[in-house]
Amino acid sequence: MAEKVLVTGGAGYIGSHACKALAAAGFVPVTYDNLVTGWREAVKFGPFEEGDLMDRARLDEVFANHKPVAVMHFAALSQVGEAMSQPGKYWRGNVSASLSLIEATLAAGVRDFVFSSTCATYGDQDGVVLDENSPQMPLNAYGASKRAIEDMLKDFGNSDGLNSVIFRYFNVAGADPDGEVGEFHQPETHLIPLILDAIDGRRAALTIHGTDYPTEDGTCIRDYVHVMDLVDAHVQGLNWLRAGEGPTAGGTEVFCLGTGDGFSVREVVSAAGSVTNRAVPMQDGPRRAGDAVKLVSGSERAGRVLGWRPDRSTMPQMIRDAWRWHQNGGYER
Repeated sequence: MAEKVLVTGGAGYIGSHACKALAAAGFVPVTYDNLVTGWREAVKFGPFEEGDLMDRARLDEVFANHKPVAVMHFAALSQVGEAMSQPGKYWRGNVSASLSLIEATLAAGVRDFVFSSTCATYGDQDGVVLDENSPQMPLNAYGASKRAIEDMLKDFGNSDGLNSVIFRYFNVAGADPDGEVGEFHQPETHLIPLILDAIDGRRAALTIHGTDYPTEDGTCIRDYVHVMDLVDAHVQGLNWLRAGEGPTAGGTEVFCLGTGDGFSVREVVSAAGSVTNRAVPMQDGPRRAGDAVKLVSGSERAGRVLGWRPDRSTMPQMIRDAWRWHQNGGYER
């Protein structure tokens, strides 16, 4: 019988793609999601269990019913602007919820845990390619809350033998090439779908938040990874744990996932125009609080240890796959 993996946030963008990748790898993904930002229609590759991470009784019930061998934790609040204006929401929604999940995981006797973190824990470190040893100096409650969860995993590794793999990455883009799942948020906050919305008239124009950054074209620079490459890394990390090749007896390993290359907002806009052969309506806007100038991450260690390669993570490929999904219309409540 195939082993089950509990996937928190499995009805969301990255989580739903992870469920597809897990199913292809021979696991049964069990989605646990409260559907606040996730979509029931995105759960296509295994059982669905509705519930909130703060509901410990519900978590215990799901663990008892499904007996997963591991947890893959994606569920999180992730909007930088909101994290700046409502930090308490992020400390509760990310840190307290993750504590509840970790304690339920351990109570169920599960010891393998894959955590979706973020390179936002590094803050603004311009001019360097970030790696696992770069100092963590988050600029907002989103990055700070993720760093706190990383620390929690290390503490529970020392106290209870929890083995964890932590992945840090920046912007995720693209969609499942088969069109079964994709990126769809309400409201939308991610750059590429916002660009595609502007291209096909779903919004009047793309607002570029900040045009006076110290970059060549004045806009922020970010590293982008194709969602399918990203979830492949998570499955590779899980297999590494399950095979006993990763941390054991309470160890934590961190991997950065990136291409080592950054694209400015205007470069992404230009690429989207080229791929779709459409004009992108744009307007300039003010900077958003908490946005760093340039964030680029390498993945040398993930390649060396896990064999991970971001082969799909070219900007044209990410936009092509996102555009194909975008034209399908997304999900409906």
